[in-house]
Amino acid sequence: MRSAALAAPPAGSAELVELGRWRTISSFPRRVGTFCLVELQKLSHDRSELVTRAIQPILWLVIYGETFNRLHAIPTGNVPYLTFLAPGIIAQSGLFVAIFYGIQIIWERDSGILTKLLVTPTPRSALICGKAFSAAIRAIAQVIVVLVLSVVLGVRFTDSPARILGAFAVVALGAAFFACLSITVAGVVLRRERLMGIGQMITMPLFFASSALYPVSVMPGWLKVLSKVNPLTYEVDALRGLLISSPAHLGLDFGVLCGTVVLGIAVSASLVNRLAR
Repeated sequence: MRSAALAAPPAGSAELVELGRWRTISSFPRRVGTFCLVELQKLSHDRSELVTRAIQPILWLVIYGETFNRLHAIPTGNVPYLTFLAPGIIAQSGLFVAIFYGIQIIWERDSGILTKLLVTPTPRSALICGKAFSAAIRAIAQVIVVLVLSVVLGVRFTDSPARILGAFAVVALGAAFFACLSITVAGVVLRRERLMGIGQMITMPLFFASSALYPVSVMPGWLKVLSKVNPLTYEVDALRGLLISSPAHLGLDFGVLCGTVVLGIAVSASLVNRLAR
């Protein structure tokens, strides 16, 4: 009888477990916000990063966009090519901000910061969410620069606040996914040099295999297949629909982007412990 009593769970243990789970769930948004705030404080100490990262999108708009706008070589219907290109460059700028985000988590591993974070009761997914959406906010800050430049060059965007906010949400989702992709690669390769090489290797294929520079209709068959599995294609499609009122599949675009973000957070969170070994 005594051994049976010892084996029985303490009274109220189920309630304590349930309470612990509820506290973890209820504190999840606060912990994500804390991690996001820490990441953004790093940006405030080096604001020149926004300027340097904006140079490449500016060159695409000013040189590539203006040149092909005069040539009329790419069929974009009644939409001027520069107007067609601007949403694609906005998506590209978010991609370039996020795709090397895994370098930061490797640096945190090497400096011992990541190990200290992982011994806390904070869920791994909260850490990844904080980093992913801080990348999203960085991307939005850069997108504002590209938007202003596009308007200066004569691009006519929508004046609807709801559509502009929707475009910011699209950029945030895209940047969050590519940040998670970068962290996932970091969890596999474990070294900054390898991550930089892989990041450089996949960035331009992702860009060229989307509809950022040209319509999907003019792509060869094999590239059309790649564009359909490329999240950047759906981001560009949504941005064109929101900013320049082009025909778009907004429901599908948002569904794909949200799904890839959830998948990216789950996969990268499962690899965080591998980084800390």
